Amino acid sequence: MNVLIAGGTGFIGSALTRSLLTDGHKVWVLTRNLARAQMVEGAHAVEWDGRSVGNWLDVFSQMDAVVNLAGENVGQWPWTAQRKRRIRNSRVDAGATLTSAFQKASRRPAVFLQSSGVGYYGPCGSEAITENSPAGSDFFASVAVDWEASTRVVDSLGVRRAVMRTSLVLDSKAGILPLMALPVRLFAGGPLGNGKQGVSWIHLEDHVRAMRFLLENEKAVGAFNFSAPNPLSNAKFIAALAKALGRPYWLPAPAFALRLVLGEMSTLLLDGQFAIPQRLVNLGFVFKYETVSEAFESLFRA
Repeated sequence: MNVLIAGGTGFIGSALTRSLLTDGHKVWVLTRNLARAQMVEGAHAVEWDGRSVGNWLDVFSQMDAVVNLAGENVGQWPWTAQRKRRIRNSRVDAGATLTSAFQKASRRPAVFLQSSGVGYYGPCGSEAITENSPAGSDFFASVAVDWEASTRVVDSLGVRRAVMRTSLVLDSKAGILPLMALPVRLFAGGPLGNGKQGVSWIHLEDHVRAMRFLLENEKAVGAFNFSAPNPLSNAKFIAALAKALGRPYWLPAPAFALRLVLGEMSTLLLDGQFAIPQRLVNLGFVFKYETVSEAFESLFRA
């Protein structure tokens, strides 16, 4: 299978690239940084600007599948008005550009995986969230709604499109978990705010397996929550992390302090969802890591 990945040099994209290459598939990476893309041995780097269809359309027309993971990192502080525009525009522009490529291609790829996030639902308290739950109204939700809409036209072109609403992706060396683990390692781990907010999560290995599952499953169409079947509260998540690292769990971080320091970005820590992967499970996907304790054991075992 020939697979084109936009955002293939990122945390999730590079893991998917390695997985596909290991199994004998061919991978092309759309990137603004050719040198970084060429660091993944075996992948073909293709330059783009994320806003316009260029010479890479010839490569696009040879693909069997396209995966869109492109987007500005939301974890960079602070969230200025300019950064918030870049977070939104980087996602919407990339989606619209890939949609245009599907419209112009001499031969259309058969499958398209579009990235999104469980932030689509907005803060949801203790309510369990499935793919049928409505969109929220905060900044993250509005970005996710626009992100998904940027590629919706592809549905009318005879292409099978699946949307990945990704939760917190767990890995010991990359992503946000090492930052979350730092205060725990320094004996200052505790709940964030009241600790009741939902933490939906997925092990990186399961995320890659789920992407591969959607690429290969002809019935996979529409939105899918990329989250393990057992979301939990922030308090329980941090407690499990402290146990895995052999550290105490005791010092809460007050919500007012986090809002004072981080501003609107504090929503990343103080709000959340209990997202359930109902449609993945219904299609027959089996998670390797169903509980956060299992995930942490695999990531932090000696």
